[in-house]
Amino acid sequence: MGTVGRVTKAAPVIIGFDGSAAAERALRDSAALLGPRPALVVTVWEAGRAFETATLPMTGLEMPTALDIRGAIEAELELYEPARRTTQRGVRIAREAGYSDVEGLTVADDRTVADTLIRLARERHGLGIVVGTHGRRSISELLLGSTSSSLVHKAACPVVVVRTHNDD
Repeated sequence: MGTVGRVTKAAPVIIGFDGSAAAERALRDSAALLGPRPALVVTVWEAGRAFETATLPMTGLEMPTALDIRGAIEAELELYEPARRTTQRGVRIAREAGYSDVEGLTVADDRTVADTLIRLARERHGLGIVVGTHGRRSISELLLGSTSSSLVHKAACPVVVVRTHNDD
């Protein structure tokens, strides 16, 4: 039965929000379906990306220089700020769309977006997880993007995937 048995009236809907048109549509459409109820708007920021390139060993050096690490920290902070603004935008849209008691969370994680959303749904006893998808991935992910596919296959709670309309 998964987490459904533990759901209470106050259980939040976990909404993965990356600021894309697909994510915005998922947020709005899910509010019409699930609102008004509490929501947690989550922007997952993949932490450590700047360190991957800034701390690569240079020829002849075994340890990265302090300057490289300082530069990586500055780059990480520059990446965090747009993610935080994206979360704030998602919270605003969620409130406008009809969710109540909306909380925003910008998560720096070394896990995949899907694994992070699943973890948060488990920790918060989430009603379900909502994401948007473009349907513009590889052939194997044509109908479902990699994040939404992982969620559908791994999450113990219900997953709502909202696909954007293609006018082509």
